[in-house]
Amino acid sequence: MPLTRSAAPSPGFPASPERGRTPIGPVRLGPGAAAALVPATVEVRGGFWDARREVNARISVPQGPGLLESAGNLHNLRVLGGTADGEFQGAYPFVDSDVYKWLEAASWQLAQWAPGEGGPQAERLAADIERIIAVVAAAQQPDGYLNTWFQLRRNGERFQDLRWGHELYCAGHLIQAAVAHHRATGRSELLDVARKFADHVDSVFGPPGSGKPIDGIDGHPEVETALVELYRETGERRYLDLAAYFVDRHGHGLLGGEAYCQDRVPLREATNVEGHAVRQLYLLAAAADLATETGESELRAAAERLWHAMTTTKTHLTGGLGSHHDQEDFGDPYELPNERAYCETCAAIASIQWSWRMALLTGEARYSDLIERTLFNGFLAGVSLDGERWLYVNPLQVRDGHTDPGGDQSARRTRWFRCACCPPNVMRLLASLEHYLAGADGHGLQIHQYVTGSYSGDIDGTPVVVSAETDYPWHGTVALTVEETPRERPWTLSLRIPRWCREYRVRAGGTTYDQTEAPLDDGWLRLERTWAPGDQVVLELVLEPRLTAADPRVDAVRGCVAIERGPLVYCLEQVDHPGGGLDDIVIDTTRPLAVKHRPDLLGGVTTVVAAGRRRHLPDAGWWPYRATETADAPATGEPLELTAIPYYAWANRQNGSMRVWLPTS
Repeated sequence: MPLTRSAAPSPGFPASPERGRTPIGPVRLGPGAAAALVPATVEVRGGFWDARREVNARISVPQGPGLLESAGNLHNLRVLGGTADGEFQGAYPFVDSDVYKWLEAASWQLAQWAPGEGGPQAERLAADIERIIAVVAAAQQPDGYLNTWFQLRRNGERFQDLRWGHELYCAGHLIQAAVAHHRATGRSELLDVARKFADHVDSVFGPPGSGKPIDGIDGHPEVETALVELYRETGERRYLDLAAYFVDRHGHGLLGGEAYCQDRVPLREATNVEGHAVRQLYLLAAAADLATETGESELRAAAERLWHAMTTTKTHLTGGLGSHHDQEDFGDPYELPNERAYCETCAAIASIQWSWRMALLTGEARYSDLIERTLFNGFLAGVSLDGERWLYVNPLQVRDGHTDPGGDQSARRTRWFRCACCPPNVMRLLASLEHYLAGADGHGLQIHQYVTGSYSGDIDGTPVVVSAETDYPWHGTVALTVEETPRERPWTLSLRIPRWCREYRVRAGGTTYDQTEAPLDDGWLRLERTWAPGDQVVLELVLEPRLTAADPRVDAVRGCVAIERGPLVYCLEQVDHPGGGLDDIVIDTTRPLAVKHRPDLLGGVTTVVAAGRRRHLPDAGWWPYRATETADAPATGEPLELTAIPYYAWANRQNGSMRVWLPTS
């Protein structure tokens, strides 16, 4: 398999002369897109995210085929293709999607290497991709249908269980894998499979009066945003129209009117996010895609309204989403529990995908503020530092004496899951992470996330390249150098100043400005001038540890604070506090927080040290409640030094208690 990238625009879509060609990545806007930004090209060449992506490339992605073999996913496809015998293996009807998500991750990883680069690692990955694509292609039916659960377990029955069957969900992940493979390699084998399945779906599904046999939607949105991307890749308008049909039919009672599967209220009429968190967010990502491609103001307004409602009332401090283990759903406004927080890793990924589409659509910094918080905390906690173990759920507290249920809802890192949606989802996001870091608009370059590497866009077809050096998030200095720029043509370099940042300075043209002299434009620090190669800008985001309190309507953490520093949320782990658990610890908010970098700890982290005590309350006796005069008794134990580590790094040493929110009394 040749290691070549697609060197030309996709079939059907010429490059837009105004915007240039969108770089390789999960979102490639159509030529008429009503977006404020297009993704810029970013190369990550060091620092924090480069290290995490290296683990993903070296450990996580290569282990995928073996895990898919042991779980039976590939066996099922081989049985359909006639190269193996046996029965369906797996617990759920959507196991095919794990194969497709891995193919997408592997394709984005392959795109990291230019022809001839990557050595044996790239060759092995390319061979695995080619082998598994052949297995998938052989399993496809002549009319395009493909789903191992229904073909092996349900006697070929099709589209009769749309609420639970996930046939279109699996088709969506197949399409996304095919688009990734085509963009990464220029080859069409998997794209041909995906288009054939999409054509079959288009022949079957349609609104009343269309002459098509089924007016229906899948219980798990996913195919919608995939169809938009297939339209972008091929130029076939009917795929965009099919995506719009599916989005519009949610909320009309086709699946019983349940919020769980996004069928209670039409999206344009909704006022809050609800139901299964991942399903809601995938649907909203598709709505953002459609608003981008069609310019439809009502759909855009709904997406903006629901994003605001989610962030203000239903988002955990870590960016995690989903309050209920039951039905994996959002819960009520301000219902944000700690130990029973669900915060599925896939929900964090879906949040990033949706917010990035909103950032491109609007150009607003707030969406990338949430992306940053979610990336560093709610998302990154989902994979171990060694890249081999995973968390499906991401609670904000594990109590002393916790009895772990194991399985998909375990608070202990797990090698794989019966419902293995999260691991390959993490792989595909990390493998394509550079796509979510910067944007361009023809007038300048917007840096959304800070990494060591280079950011590239163009001004009226002329390349703009800015390199960056930073040790973010451990230090707040970002040194930027203009490498390529139009001559005698001013353009704007926009730097996102995170909402957590209380103080910043910028040095440009030999002069240093603070926040009073360099005010923000809705979260952006905009520097417009005629740049020359070698021009430097140094941004200093002051990183001070801080204590954060929740809105008083969040009952679960009233009277508590959390420790943050920069974009990182911190937590306490039992392993750092011998001699007792964590449930009786209180933090002393009158004492200052101290910072200590620990290169020896958890791959090298900056810890925050706080003062605290252990509560010594009267024995409750036979009843865990007390009269009011003793309920607020002060902490009377010996002073205790509290060591807080970044939340993303918890559960990497030993099992034990953990907590983000710390009582103050």
